[in-house]
Amino acid sequence: MNIHEYQAKAVLKEYGVPVARGKAAFTVDEAVAAAKDLGGPVWVVKAQIHAGGRGKGGGVKVVKSIDDVKKEAARMLGMTLVTHQTGPEGKTVRRLYIEDGSDIARELYLSMVVDRGTSRVAFIVSTEGGMDIEEVAHSTPEKILTFSVDPASGVSSFHGRKVAAALGLKGEANKQCIALVQSLYRAFVEKDMALLEINPLIVKNDGNLLCLDAKLNFDSNALYRHPEIVELRDIDEEDPTEVEASKYDLNFIKLSGSIGCMVNGAGLAMATMDIIKLYGDEPANFLDVGGGASKEKVTNAFKLILSDPSVKGILVNIFGGIMKCDIIADGIVAAAKEMAIKVPLVVRLEGTNVEKGKEILSKSGLAIIPANDLADAADKITKAVKA
Repeated sequence: MNIHEYQAKAVLKEYGVPVARGKAAFTVDEAVAAAKDLGGPVWVVKAQIHAGGRGKGGGVKVVKSIDDVKKEAARMLGMTLVTHQTGPEGKTVRRLYIEDGSDIARELYLSMVVDRGTSRVAFIVSTEGGMDIEEVAHSTPEKILTFSVDPASGVSSFHGRKVAAALGLKGEANKQCIALVQSLYRAFVEKDMALLEINPLIVKNDGNLLCLDAKLNFDSNALYRHPEIVELRDIDEEDPTEVEASKYDLNFIKLSGSIGCMVNGAGLAMATMDIIKLYGDEPANFLDVGGGASKEKVTNAFKLILSDPSVKGILVNIFGGIMKCDIIADGIVAAAKEMAIKVPLVVRLEGTNVEKGKEILSKSGLAIIPANDLADAADKITKAVKA
């Protein structure tokens, strides 16, 4: 789960991380009031969306008067902000962050992720702050330092000194970096984050460090431990279909293809998408109904798939274990009858009670295309949508 920049800074501030003063605003009047309260003489008006590259898209402006704060707030609120991360459709700006201006001597990069290779929290740091880290990694990989922290011993001042040395920090900035690294690690672990990115981390003209931007992403599987983080969720920033799916405990991600997928198990779902591509078409979604799907859950899954007008066919791929094939077959038949599905529907069942499941489908009277295995299913659905 992502949160906005101003929310991320509030979370980090709880851990003693240095951030500039700022206030969120949802209207032009609130933006003006926030600027007056901060006092100036320089303010930064920032559009708040769940995407990077806001500055290049016109979503971050430095201003030097209250009138300009008002003008920029009026321009940004309600605009469709297009960045390299939003895609061409962009995102609507519904909230702003009015922040004190900062004098910048240097821009640095610091982030933390869960490194699946080492099963540890990893730091990624670079002297090339303010830039796309992907471009830095591609063009000048030697300017990026990556290292992980052993969870048994935890973070120490050694890690902070390592980061400070990589960033070329001296004196007071070196001391602040040591403390910053420990604070960020504690926040990352205690809040169950999946990503923490500060770009840029700046050295001000007075030599002090400041986190000028902050992006946090939280492990959705751990949100039950953090109701205070759940409250920060902004569903306007999420795909409406994915929001609807979460109501039914369905793992759903919309994609750009034409074949809707309904599968039980994340690994099987990814394999299903792969084989659709292998047979020359594109999946329209990732959808994992889980191990205990009911008729209601299957019906809602079909509704989600068919809500996408680009879907030209549906492939159901179920391996019956906890969820028996006859139960899922009943759900498929009930959903197909209720929704009067008009696109080709290919169903592959395997596992517990598979023969009962196939019998239910064959006697349903519906135009369901049975498949013997995954390759057969992919072959049949790709041919059916092109017929």
